[in-house]
Amino acid sequence: MNQFDVIIVGGGAAGFFAAINIAELSPDLKVAILEKGREGLQKVKVSGGGRCNVTHAEFIPKELIGNYPRGEKELLGPFHKFMTGDTIEWFEKRGVELKIEDDGRMFPVTNSSQTIIDCFLNETNRLGIEILYGQTLKSIQFTNSNWKLKTQDTTFLAEQVLIATGSNIKIWKILEELNHVIIPPVPSLFTFNVADKRIKRIPGVVAQNVEVKVLKTNLVTEGPLLVTHVGFSAPAILKLSAYGALKLAKMDYKFQIQINFIKQEFKECLDTLKSIKNDLAKKTVFKFSQFELPKRLWQQLVLASGINEHIRWAEINKNQLETLASQLTKAIFDVNGKSTFKEEFVTAGGVDLKEVNFKTYESKLHKNLYFAGEVLNIDAVTGGFNFQNAWTGAYIAAQNIANK
Repeated sequence: MNQFDVIIVGGGAAGFFAAINIAELSPDLKVAILEKGREGLQKVKVSGGGRCNVTHAEFIPKELIGNYPRGEKELLGPFHKFMTGDTIEWFEKRGVELKIEDDGRMFPVTNSSQTIIDCFLNETNRLGIEILYGQTLKSIQFTNSNWKLKTQDTTFLAEQVLIATGSNIKIWKILEELNHVIIPPVPSLFTFNVADKRIKRIPGVVAQNVEVKVLKTNLVTEGPLLVTHVGFSAPAILKLSAYGALKLAKMDYKFQIQINFIKQEFKECLDTLKSIKNDLAKKTVFKFSQFELPKRLWQQLVLASGINEHIRWAEINKNQLETLASQLTKAIFDVNGKSTFKEEFVTAGGVDLKEVNFKTYESKLHKNLYFAGEVLNIDAVTGGFNFQNAWTGAYIAAQNIANK
């Protein structure tokens, strides 16, 4: 029988972060991490395109919680205890300097997720934390003042357990056996699959500031929009996917979106086009982009308005002008399916937040059972917010575990 004071299930960001903090606060505690894979921290490895988007440069708790479609209310208190500034300080103390990019995302200055991985592995080694790979949890039960955890070939005992497995259906089933309510998981951060001739030939084009609506819903976002080889991505789409996770799942990811590429009302746009028609009468419409739109996108919207490559502004008729205004301000696209955002996979769903004490991250149903990270029904928009949730929950849980 393998006996530990604390066992952390899950060798990801939250698991390593919690283990390190527990061992630092209480060096006498025997701490172990159980990881089902052959190596841990795989999500850290692929995060941010391999650079690891550690957190986001938002330093006001009330502003920070606005990035969490699920967990907004619950995270306000925890963020007053540990948030962005604390995360930056924590890593800097361990020799990892972070930098802020123009969009607020924060990465290690090395631009490599391996920097974060090395930091965690060095700290766990320094503190004597055991990392047990290839351990798939099969069951967990409380018996004789200890938690008994069974993996495929080993039984472990621990006084305190932290579940930090992220989105894991098998773990959620085990927690259901402990009478925890699990909110059914659905994908949260994903891109939209769109097959449309207007965008077929222009993958890689970015419109910097658009408005996107999901028709027949109240879902609407603003921000950059990226045309991909299968449809649309970038913050405007990813925010929609996060806030609309439940609704879009019910629609089976088949719906229509309306895009305002220039964030003007139709009439305002039409008036502007009429002015351009007068000012640029001898110029070809197709050749010169307007409204600061990417040239290739402008050209596709012009063609979709029934305006060929050779027509001059003076030759555009009223119907073509109105159609172009519609394409610019209320273009409709059919979405038919979704794709994973890069190599990252985030879900809405998990342990019901009503069953967790967010002052300690301890289960309200079972003493000495804790949760951190995406095993809970908490998820965020892209930009480092999901990691900040992991750091905060892991730190607060670690404090409570170490001080018992």
